[in-house]
Amino acid sequence: MDFEIPPGLTNLLEDFTVSVLREKPEDLVDFAVDYFVEMQRSGQCTRKQISFQTDEVMRDEEPMQTASDEDDEPMEPPPMMNRYARRKSVAAEKYDPEAEDDDDEKIVYPKTDEQRFSLKKAIKDILLFRALDSEQLEEVMDAMFDMKVKPDDHIIDQGDDGDNFYVIQSGTYDIFVKTDVGDKCVGGYAGSGSFGELALMYNMPRAATIVATSEGSLWAMNRTTFRRILMKSAFKKRKMYEALLEGVPMLQTLEKYERMNLADALQPLSFDEDIAIIKQGDSADGMYFIESGTVCISVRNEANEDQEVTRLSRGQYFGELALVTQKPRAATATSVEAVKLAYLERQAFERLLGPCMDLMKRNVSLYEDQLVKLFGSQTNISES
Repeated sequence: MDFEIPPGLTNLLEDFTVSVLREKPEDLVDFAVDYFVEMQRSGQCTRKQISFQTDEVMRDEEPMQTASDEDDEPMEPPPMMNRYARRKSVAAEKYDPEAEDDDDEKIVYPKTDEQRFSLKKAIKDILLFRALDSEQLEEVMDAMFDMKVKPDDHIIDQGDDGDNFYVIQSGTYDIFVKTDVGDKCVGGYAGSGSFGELALMYNMPRAATIVATSEGSLWAMNRTTFRRILMKSAFKKRKMYEALLEGVPMLQTLEKYERMNLADALQPLSFDEDIAIIKQGDSADGMYFIESGTVCISVRNEANEDQEVTRLSRGQYFGELALVTQKPRAATATSVEAVKLAYLERQAFERLLGPCMDLMKRNVSLYEDQLVKLFGSQTNISES
């Protein structure tokens, strides 16, 4: 009997099988449900990639993109950019961060101090770079090259293979997607932003066309370097934070995929010795997990002196109390030595740690008992 195998099915099942062999789940059915739900939620799999439908039909069904999707991509530069000419076709090769060789030759495009300062300013607020340490950030800046554009230059074209990731230095750009009645402008960029990462991360064709509407300048990074630095960095970060979170007793109530999502949401922070990380009375913006070093927790007494309550080290956490009680910070956290922390912002805390909320509320009573022993009251928690 002959069976039609839709495009993408083999790769999908191969990826799933590798995940099963790596994770060795006790319940394969539950693991499969979580795996494919997360894949769909994160956009790693679309109907265009795996379907019995024809290319013509799928083109008609391509989703509309908006300017708020910083990842709306496209490709291909004009003929005048011969220096950085793209390869016409890019095979959807697999990328395994574990197999990547750290000794690969690094690409460096020389830059003036002024260019480096300008590039650092352009990338500082881009989500993709927040998880990078200072050394990785320097490597990113080394690997990016300058591209000048003119009005009507096509930076990327919908349906093409992805070759570069782009950061906008200057200029304005329109985003177009194909519809039944022709190309439709669905948004744009004005002087800042980035695009092009989705096609590189997920081996997907460009999802939109981006056209320059003025003279401008872009910083670009090629596909290979993007994967080696950013994707491997993200992989290492997740593994490191997963190991950290597995040692936190409070988080044992989370499912494995929930801890993975939590690991992805954490942001690295570093503090030198004797720095106030949070201050008593401040409003709460997030909580902290200690990766290395020691943190002193202290509370100001009636004599306006800071009195030490406890010291925390690797695998412990602080800052959640104000988020649970929705009150100002009840204590001050100070680095005893140089510390590395994993920071979870308030919105991610509320979204990801719901299953742990009851346990954290029970922990409030422990803080209350400590304050009563030290100061004879619970003032810092109940009235701050």
